[in-house]
Amino acid sequence: MANGGPEIEQLIQLLARLPGLGPRSARRAVLQLIKKKEQLMIPLSAALDRAVEAVRTCEVCGNVDTISPCSICSDPRRGDSGMLIVVEDVADLWALERAGVGAVRYHVLGGVLSPLDGIGPDDISINELIARAHEFREIVLAVNATVEGQTTAHYIMDRLGETEIKVSRLAHGVPVGGELDYLDEGTLSQALKARTAI
Repeated sequence: MANGGPEIEQLIQLLARLPGLGPRSARRAVLQLIKKKEQLMIPLSAALDRAVEAVRTCEVCGNVDTISPCSICSDPRRGDSGMLIVVEDVADLWALERAGVGAVRYHVLGGVLSPLDGIGPDDISINELIARAHEFREIVLAVNATVEGQTTAHYIMDRLGETEIKVSRLAHGVPVGGELDYLDEGTLSQALKARTAI
């Protein structure tokens, strides 16, 4: 069924590729853009054009910014903690920044090890991580609690095992405000193993 012309159909198809947007949501978004052409579509188009020209991947950590090294790597206050937080993706870095974890530095792996998908150590930025690890006193592996994430964490710990650098992982377990009755068995088991003294 046609949605008004090839330009509109292409816009719907492109928006539908974005995470969280299926064809129906993309169609609604396109209709809103068309209805508010002056207030939404024209500024969005201009912003996208500027972003295409300006956005870069940081040559140091892998963050996305308009400068490289990025504003985090360029911030002189970030080096004082001696801590490097390793994340799978830029979205994880941004989440930690929103949480206000402090004046730390980051390293974006760009994925996780997944032999079934053909993703090995050379396909993500593990070698780059090892090369810059000596600059830090502690490396925190903030990878997801998936099989692939844990495999990646173990591989990195093995590679860093010969160094004097402290390697830690994010705690896993009961979330703040979580009720035990609603948690899955794996989360409860992990929370019990990672218990702390009070």
